Amino acid sequence: MATPLISIPAPTPTPTSAPLVAHYDQHALFEAIAQQLTTQGYSIQPQALPPGLSEALALQAHNPLRAEFSDAAIGRGEQQLHNRDIRSDQILWIDGDTVVGQKWLDWASELQQYLNRRLFLGLFSFESHFAHYPPGSFYQRHMDAFRGQSNRVLTLVTYLNHDWQAEHGGALKLYRDEQDQQGICVLPQLGTLVVFLSEEFPHEVLAAQRDRYSIAGWFRVNSSTAQQIDPPR
Repeated sequence: MATPLISIPAPTPTPTSAPLVAHYDQHALFEAIAQQLTTQGYSIQPQALPPGLSEALALQAHNPLRAEFSDAAIGRGEQQLHNRDIRSDQILWIDGDTVVGQKWLDWASELQQYLNRRLFLGLFSFESHFAHYPPGSFYQRHMDAFRGQSNRVLTLVTYLNHDWQAEHGGALKLYRDEQDQQGICVLPQLGTLVVFLSEEFPHEVLAAQRDRYSIAGWFRVNSSTAQQIDPPR
């Protein structure tokens, strides 16, 4: 049986002069995400991020004068290690030091507040980074959090690529559980959103055949202690 593919035709690119957040029905989008998280634990929203914000984030990620990416690691803090047999992407953390980056963090904060009100998730903070997959790069099947070992609750991914076709590879493959071998493939088209429970869904990034850009982020609960402020990076 063929792997399900989530894809719709790419829209006409928005002019770069468009406002960072164009008019769209934010309440309807957030409610659709909340309902799908309740019923199936994940939500896939093709090209749903506000077009102006998608375009602005794509421009920032693609700008070689601003984007100083570093090789991605596995693990956190002192336990980080680099293993290009597992993942070969590059990342750049988003700290709100640009107007566009702050607009993204503001949008994510609004989603966080909505989901807390709607689903009582207790989400406390959000962290995210740009990800660049050069041709041939991938990320093997993995979990974003393990039960009882992490405070990542919800994963949020959005894509920053124009005119992405199936033959370009680089799809996100989301598995419904540990036993699922078929999965759902999501093309990394500009503005597509994927949200899922971090402890529940294994996933991988298939090898890309062209430069692939995205943002990966995590909503977290607060696990700070007297000895350590969360989250460590």
